[in-house]
Amino acid sequence: MKILIIENEVYLAQSIATKLASLGHDCEILTNIGDVLKCENKDAILLSTGIFGENIYEVIKKFQNSIIILLISYISNDTVSKPIKAGANDYIQKPFMVEELIRKIHHFEEFKNIKKFNEFYVKYLNSKFDNVILPKISLKDVKFPLFINSQDQIYADKIVFLLSQELKKPFEFLSFKDKNTKSIIKNSTIPLYIADFSGLNTAEKDEIFNIIDKKEIIISNTNANNKIPFETITIEDKPNKIYSGDILSIDDYYKSIIISYEKLYSDTELALRLGISRKSLWEKRKKYGINKTK
Repeated sequence: MKILIIENEVYLAQSIATKLASLGHDCEILTNIGDVLKCENKDAILLSTGIFGENIYEVIKKFQNSIIILLISYISNDTVSKPIKAGANDYIQKPFMVEELIRKIHHFEEFKNIKKFNEFYVKYLNSKFDNVILPKISLKDVKFPLFINSQDQIYADKIVFLLSQELKKPFEFLSFKDKNTKSIIKNSTIPLYIADFSGLNTAEKDEIFNIIDKKEIIISNTNANNKIPFETITIEDKPNKIYSGDILSIDDYYKSIIISYEKLYSDTELALRLGISRKSLWEKRKKYGINKTK
C-alpha cells in the first residue's frame, strides 16, 4: 500500500514508517499543508489531528477515497467526532502500539476490497437477471420458511437476490447435495437460501420440513409435485424459454433471443449476433408477434 503519514512528531512518524516499510508498504512523511494538498492519491492516510488545525478537513476532503486514520492525543469532538463525520474512517490514541495501527489499516483495506467486490457482484447480478421475467410478487409480504417452485432455479435466484436487497440482509447459499447442510440449518441463525431440494427422498424431505420451521430460509424446488406445508411461490410459466434447459426449436430460439436481448442491443447488433439481416429480424418480429419495445 502507498501510505502518507502526516505527523509533526518526527520520532513517531519515522517509527511508523520504518515498521510499515518492513512489511512492504511504501511510506511518505509530510508536515506541510501545501505539500500534502499537492500530493498524489494514496491508499491510506495517517493524519495527526493536531497538525493543521481546521485545515485537516481540506486533507480529509482531498483523500476522501483513501483510508484515513486519525492519530490523536486525546478524545474530543474536534479530534474524533467531527473529522470522522467529515469522512475519516477511524482513530487511534497516542501512545499506541504500531501493530495496533497496522491492524486497523489492514482491517479497512479488507473492508474496502469487500465493498468493491460487493458492488461488482450486485452490478453483475442485476445484469444477469435483467432478462429473467418474474410474475408480480410482493416481497414485503413474504413469510418464512419459503419455497419457490420453478422448473428453472434462476427464477428462485432472482427472487432471493431481490429479497436480500429488500430486507438488507445477505443470504448464505447452501445445497442439499452437501451432507453438512442439515446440520448447518439446525444451528443457523442467519438467512439461508438452499437449492437441490428435489433431489431428496421422501424421508429426507420430511426431516427438512421439521427442522426449517420458523427459520429465515428459502428453498428452491424444481419439482412442483412435491407437497409443501409452508409458504410457496410457484412460477408455472416459463416466459423466457432460453433459461429452461429445453431443446428449443429454431423459431423458439430466435423468439427467446429477440425478447431477451432487444433492450440490450441495437437492431443492427442484434441481427449481427443472430447472423441475419435487419430485414430478417423485422420479419421475425412480425412472424412471432413481437412488438419492439423502446
